[in-house]
Amino acid sequence: MRKGAARLIQACLVLGLVILGCFSSCERTPPSEAYQWMTIDENYNPQNFVEQFIKADSEEKNIFPVYIKNYDQDRDVLRQFRGSSLARPNEAALKMAFPGLEEWMLVDLKYGNERGQEVLRTILYVRVEGKWKVGDSGRLLK
Repeated sequence: MRKGAARLIQACLVLGLVILGCFSSCERTPPSEAYQWMTIDENYNPQNFVEQFIKADSEEKNIFPVYIKNYDQDRDVLRQFRGSSLARPNEAALKMAFPGLEEWMLVDLKYGNERGQEVLRTILYVRVEGKWKVGDSGRLLK
């Protein structure tokens, strides 16, 4: 093999390693960042039962406006969730934690409390035996 060909192969290998290192060290955007905040106020038309519950609860507590990110059943975002009893769960873990699980939904809520502080939390809603309830609450990990 000639010296020129050997140097070309070495240069290609080094370049390939540099590119591979860049790809592996570059931070990916968390899946939750792809979702937009929506405003729930007195005029908001809920899209599902959970949004209806959030609107009614916010109205009762007089904390409008409330901002939500509805992740629905995004499995990638679910893997970012850390609650009081679940950490980075998958659907199999949800089914074990909530026997009879029919559906689940993950929602970020943001609102101001009575002291003017911003409250941000992530809520996992689950539907078991036809009834929606809060399964866990916590936050999303980056």
